[in-house]
Amino acid sequence: MKIQSIVAAVVVLLPVSLMAQNGASYTNFIRQVQLPTGVEWDVGVSQNGESLSPLAIDPGGARFELWTVKASPLTDYLLDTRYVGTYVPIGQVAIRSEDPYQVIPRTRADRPFYVDISISGLLSDAGAPEASKKVNFLHHVQSYGVDGTGEGLDRSLATLSSQVEMDQNGIQTLNYVITALPGANALKKRGEERFSFWSLDDNQGPDYHVPPSQLASQFIQIWPVADGALAGITANQMIRFSLPNVTITLNDLYPSSHTYVQVYKGAPSLGTTGKIVPGSSLLVNESVPRSEVLVLSDYDSVFDEGGDGQWTMELVTSTPFGLERLSHVTFHLDRTIQMNGTVTTMD
Repeated sequence: MKIQSIVAAVVVLLPVSLMAQNGASYTNFIRQVQLPTGVEWDVGVSQNGESLSPLAIDPGGARFELWTVKASPLTDYLLDTRYVGTYVPIGQVAIRSEDPYQVIPRTRADRPFYVDISISGLLSDAGAPEASKKVNFLHHVQSYGVDGTGEGLDRSLATLSSQVEMDQNGIQTLNYVITALPGANALKKRGEERFSFWSLDDNQGPDYHVPPSQLASQFIQIWPVADGALAGITANQMIRFSLPNVTITLNDLYPSSHTYVQVYKGAPSLGTTGKIVPGSSLLVNESVPRSEVLVLSDYDSVFDEGGDGQWTMELVTSTPFGLERLSHVTFHLDRTIQMNGTVTTMD
């Protein structure tokens, strides 16, 4: 059997960027699982194309799973699945967010995301088996825990958030305004949400039974909102001579972000473009959030042109969701030397 319509459609989900993310390499393969025997066969695949099914499709059908394995740290991800059977409906799931990252869908805990689902092949004949007329749509959530990254995650422990039977062919988009992950602090949630289609239990006779099988699945990773602080300068402080060292504390910087400290003349004004303080720029291009502590010193040069007066120091981060201020402090700079005296003359 040539599985062009299945495997090619699955493999095309792998973009070119998958092969190099922050210096790490990924290995991709498709696993064919024969049902109901459970016999498995793995075939390595490239980023796109098509291939032949390594095993014949048994009467119970077969499930094709698209996996990618990250080399360091060693982590595997099930990206998508397809099931092939006698009269199995087709379900498809695609997740979109504001983050264009193509390896695995991801977003931030305070941002929306969208799940596009498609169902085809459902039969309407009253005499057709139930498994050919309906599918189950499941939504699972699983927290990574405090500072977790999902490495070594046992996805069988995910919590079922919702389940619904669907009996109509068609396409629709589900809008999730905010994550459903559990957690006391809504801004610090981290984990993943999985959406999947499953076939119904199929009893075709006393000697033939096909258990439910996953038709399609995709998950989105949820990362916390970053926070940060500036220490070393207090609000409205008068600085007359050398500028003090400033400690920057950064927590949960988004995997795709540029964070820096800038200064500008005057009171705080969000959206102002200032001068970036040397040593403060941190570019994160990774698969997980990052925390860091930086110390700024010898940065007098950024004030050379502005002179004395009121200044604002601002810690900002730029992400796929926009530019945001994490912290700021306003102070006064007065380094002008003034001399008072009297002049007298002698006749």
